Amino acid sequence: MNDIGAVAARLRAAAEAKPMRLPVNRRVDETHHAVMPDGLSVWYTIQVSPHSRIQEAIFERSDRMPTDDECRPWLDQLIVGAQAVEARGLPGAMTRRFEAFERNPEREAPMA
Repeated sequence: MNDIGAVAARLRAAAEAKPMRLPVNRRVDETHHAVMPDGLSVWYTIQVSPHSRIQEAIFERSDRMPTDDECRPWLDQLIVGAQAVEARGLPGAMTRRFEAFERNPEREAPMA
């Protein structure tokens, strides 16, 4: 497999350079996407709002669900400064999505 670190660094740099503003229409440009020689498709985005930042990594395959052994090395390289949590997926999906939320309580509206 190609050097995960180098590809992850490219994806992270693209996401940092062009974070998506929330609310977002989910249109992501191809600089946030990599397809590895073994068929694993990797997407990485950063979504920002005035009070939070979300790092998201998506792994896809056309033939089966990506395994933990495939996703973990990528998550270790892509998600920085936070713990990634797997989001629920649809039954039978060939996609896995991981998110890491970072909140800035100083910029959040007070709870009523």
